Amino acid sequence: MTDPTDTRDTGPRIGSPLWAYLAGVTTIGFTVLIVALLVLSADELTGLAAMPLFWVIGVLVVLGELRPVVVSSSAVVGGTYPSAMFAFAALLHYGLSVAVLLQAVAVVVNGVVTRKAWHRVMFNIAQVTLAGTASTVVLGLFDIRPGPVTPWVPTGGDLLAICLAGGAYFVARAMLVCAAVALHERRSMFRVIRTTIAHQSFVYAGLLGLAPLVVVVMAHTPALVPLFVAPLVAVYFTATLSMRRDHQAMHDGLTGLPNRKLLVLRTEEALEESRGAERVGLFLLDLDRFKEVNDTLGHAVGDRLLQIVAHRLTHSVRPGDVVARLGGDEFAVLLPSIRDAVAAREVAARLRVALTEPVRLEGMTFDLDASVGIALHPDHAPDFELLLQRADVAMYLAKEGRTGVELYVAGKDRNSPERLHLLGDLRRGLDAGELTLHYQPKVGLGTGRVVGLEALLRWRHPVRGMIPPDDFIPLAEQSYLMRQLTQYVIDAALEQAAQWWHAGLRTPVSVNVSARDLLDNALPERLAAGLTRHDLPPTAIQLEVTERILMTDQAYTADTVRALAALGVPLALDDFGTGYSSLVRLQRLAVSEVKIDASFVRRLGESGDADRIVRSIVDLVRSLGLRSVAEGVETDEVARSLSAMGCDVGQGWWFCEAMPSADATLWLNARRSLLAPAQGPLGVYTAAGPKAAGLPDDLAMVDTRM
Repeated sequence: MTDPTDTRDTGPRIGSPLWAYLAGVTTIGFTVLIVALLVLSADELTGLAAMPLFWVIGVLVVLGELRPVVVSSSAVVGGTYPSAMFAFAALLHYGLSVAVLLQAVAVVVNGVVTRKAWHRVMFNIAQVTLAGTASTVVLGLFDIRPGPVTPWVPTGGDLLAICLAGGAYFVARAMLVCAAVALHERRSMFRVIRTTIAHQSFVYAGLLGLAPLVVVVMAHTPALVPLFVAPLVAVYFTATLSMRRDHQAMHDGLTGLPNRKLLVLRTEEALEESRGAERVGLFLLDLDRFKEVNDTLGHAVGDRLLQIVAHRLTHSVRPGDVVARLGGDEFAVLLPSIRDAVAAREVAARLRVALTEPVRLEGMTFDLDASVGIALHPDHAPDFELLLQRADVAMYLAKEGRTGVELYVAGKDRNSPERLHLLGDLRRGLDAGELTLHYQPKVGLGTGRVVGLEALLRWRHPVRGMIPPDDFIPLAEQSYLMRQLTQYVIDAALEQAAQWWHAGLRTPVSVNVSARDLLDNALPERLAAGLTRHDLPPTAIQLEVTERILMTDQAYTADTVRALAALGVPLALDDFGTGYSSLVRLQRLAVSEVKIDASFVRRLGESGDADRIVRSIVDLVRSLGLRSVAEGVETDEVARSLSAMGCDVGQGWWFCEAMPSADATLWLNARRSLLAPAQGPLGVYTAAGPKAAGLPDDLAMVDTRM
């Protein structure tokens, strides 16, 4: 069974419920043990000592107590010691006195080898003694009273007595240990039993079920008793593999802490068990300035620092609290039971104090600090996801305000319930096919040649109607939905591009991706598979990323960017202008097109600063051998100014608004002769707007405005 008396070798606090329980069980157990040993006469002890079989069983009991069979990496469920099989066999054959003597010696040896605290050793001796006593009482009801002089060998007719005696042995140990676990970790008895019994009962059934066979072999062919070690080795091996897989699935590989999956399970259990005025607390903890350590000394030192942080956190919480690593330098702490917000703040402050102790690594001293966000159930959230989200909000408030610890306050939460509801609607809308792509042409500022179309996501909500992208795209970027949303957009854009391409309308389609998408290693594979599936060349699709990607060095070293370049998919830099000083870094990123932000383009002719900025961007982009695209072109005057500056391409209402795919197909068919090659010449803007191509009025502009 699990060892509940681990209080970091300091012992339970005197006078506490756990101390009283352990003291009571230990007193009763040792009283029974002393009485059982006094029953043994000197002649009986001498006779046992002269029997080689007695020493064989004794050695097997001791060896079986040294290492448990662990079937789960759960914090509540521990291992089951195989010594139970041989101890129960000794009880059936020689009686209670011999069994508890062997078991007590084995527990003491285990305590010495593993350096357990004295109170743990004494409790374990007491609980195995009481379990053996319960089993002996059941056997007595069937008039079975084995002893050293009159050993008992079971037969087929004794099956019921053996099953009930084994059940009594298991139930007694389980109840004694579960009660201690419940007190130790401040959990309900029912929850501990439910968590523990299922894992332990199967192992105990196998061990205790083999005990009668051990007795039969002891009586008829004692030399074969050691062969029972073989199935135990097989059990050890199988359990170790199972536990290893379980541990890998539920724990972080670097720190050994529970991961998000296990944290979810523990939190849901705590929420189910929460009662009365007690709260469930969830802390989100993020290390301050940790990135500086990684950037300066490398990831190896950063990893070692994370391991030290994990060690300090686990040794600063109470028994039963859960410390988990969510990723990077972000940790979570679950308090299954906390009195109120004041107590939660005290725990958070204690955690920060533990972390602020200087760390010395690689000959350097680091001063750690952390920001902690606190969310409580039921005060702030009813379930894990919302609890974590609100702890995250509080943590960022602590970072922004440099306060160290913040409790969630609804009034400071920028994520309103309406936005959270919208996120749920977005997930359902994506599954229901409510999101579609519209396409806005990019036109050469010359003869009006169509050089591409940009795919823009649109969402028609069944109740709220058309929802602007600015309302749901940022929300998706902060959630798990962004990857799914990007995959949908790429698949839909490739499918539409294939329809146009194979119909002779060979024009590239641009797709917007976030910086996080660009660093996703699966992106090139997904694009390559899509291009192959639709029989498209790489130039049929273009990826647009925002200028913020230039602010991180990851973009220049990412395998994804190199893979996209090798695949031949061109990149475009979107919304350029707000980070003007970073333009020189364009030479390091494999982009073929720079899109000037609409906020500058719309002010052309109205602001001298805007004119100078746009002209400078156009000149520098041309000097780098890239194509310049102006967004937000809404008037003929702006289009002519851009052309005079040497800008290559325009995009905006003056040419055409974003259209559904059917309207875009009509628009492209009407301009089939004006489709420019994917990387062909663009010409010079010489006429006003889209009518420059001499098209009839009814085809010059398709009215798709919303």
